[in-house]
Amino acid sequence: MHRQIRALLDADHDITYVAPFTFFNVTPPHPITAIDVPRGAGTGRARAALRRGVKNADVLLVHDADLLRALPYRHPPVVWDVREPADARRTARAERRHHVISPSVVPEATLVASAPPPPGDTRVVHLGRLTAARGAAELITLAERLVPHGIRLDLIGQADREARVLLRDAQRVGLLDWYGHVPNRHALRMIEGALAGVSLAPADVTGIPTKVLDYMGRGVPVITTPQAGTLVQTARCGLVVPFDVDSVRHAVLDLKEDPDRRANMGTRGHTYARLHHHWPDHAPAFVARMESLAGVAHSLAV
Repeated sequence: MHRQIRALLDADHDITYVAPFTFFNVTPPHPITAIDVPRGAGTGRARAALRRGVKNADVLLVHDADLLRALPYRHPPVVWDVREPADARRTARAERRHHVISPSVVPEATLVASAPPPPGDTRVVHLGRLTAARGAAELITLAERLVPHGIRLDLIGQADREARVLLRDAQRVGLLDWYGHVPNRHALRMIEGALAGVSLAPADVTGIPTKVLDYMGRGVPVITTPQAGTLVQTARCGLVVPFDVDSVRHAVLDLKEDPDRRANMGTRGHTYARLHHHWPDHAPAFVARMESLAGVAHSLAV
């Protein structure tokens, strides 16, 4: 919404947005045409929503690979935007039938703050969807082990059913603060001033999580598992640790005890993100790509 759709609107395109607005209690802004679908809608309901959405569209931009199985019989050219790590075979199959935009085509980017505050020493943040595979249980354990050191863990993002139960219990006993879904522009402001931003992923997950760029763009030191290690080491903006709670805890405490180090990491990450991953710098290439795939320049469905 705040990057791709905003760029397309600024280029005077008409946008039809198919998404679970009611579930997230979100009202899409004018002049977007909204088509509401239930969260986790089945293939039939998703196909029906897409059928409505593409009636007058010149291109359909899909962010969830599962929707490629729910395309209506008649549809305009389809673009799959691969922002999350994807199976190589699935990507190859999609490329034979559709257009694919990957980070190698349009780089991962964020909205970099102009002058974020320096990192503090009492709060660690995690931004993004929470599932068992993405370390929800490990984050809860981390929160428990940071409490004695006067450090709070803030979790910002939607959770799946299994993780939701665990997170509510942890919040109820005072281990952490879980905010659920927060609109992106507000979530980015919420992570400012944190001691560190955490990104956990098992070894079989590849690709750079967008949250790492979000932390960098807000001047927050990054503590990450090796998936984003090359970026973090290149920018010298954080610490790379194994997928292990004690390793993350030690990294947090090291930064807490060294304010100069975390301030320098935050500054270097912010500078690197502004030079290489600031969305307004990449938006024109994205818009041009979409216009080329659409063949005309007025109506897009996402």
